[in-house]
Amino acid sequence: MYRKPPLIAMDLEGVLVPEIWIAVAEKTGIEKLRLTTRDIADYDELMQGRLQILRDHKLSLADIQAVVDSIKPLAGAHEFLEWVRQRAQAIVLTDSYYEFVAPLMAKLEFPTHFCNTLEVDQDNMIVDYHLRLHDGKRRAVAAFKELGFHVIAIGDSYNDTAMLAEADAGVLFRPSQNVVADFPQFHITHSYGELQDTIGLVLRDENP
Repeated sequence: MYRKPPLIAMDLEGVLVPEIWIAVAEKTGIEKLRLTTRDIADYDELMQGRLQILRDHKLSLADIQAVVDSIKPLAGAHEFLEWVRQRAQAIVLTDSYYEFVAPLMAKLEFPTHFCNTLEVDQDNMIVDYHLRLHDGKRRAVAAFKELGFHVIAIGDSYNDTAMLAEADAGVLFRPSQNVVADFPQFHITHSYGELQDTIGLVLRDENP
């Protein structure tokens, strides 16, 4: 019997690590930086607002990196990632940036990760962001399926829902109530234990 090899594609922030921008908001006291894709579905609107706030408060890339360097993975994330690696290919698909996430990848033992890129000026101020590919998470999942993988996608927010819909199975992890209400078709999990159970059930259903 032919069985497709499993691949687990997962978001980073909210699934494996805390939200970077919320950590920056807590460090700086700028409440508007607490907004994430859980609150604003339009990613460009969200990022343009963030960049304007950074300009207004004269916060540089180095300032953000200093906050990121202090962030630790969510409790249980490292163990969950190891559990996944023993059963499937594990790939992190994030809308964050290579310039932000390097310290976090080290703390997670360097999983394969696809990120976007920031543009900075001569003063190390962030002036723009560049997506590797528009709708990159969904298109990555579609490419993995085309390569013959059985894809389970895990995310927590609006910007993950396209890849969850594209995957063979989509799982929401600790989502906000508005995301649950708008996307009731996805599996809902609230702990890494539930997430592991759901992944196990999906893999057994695919490969009985």
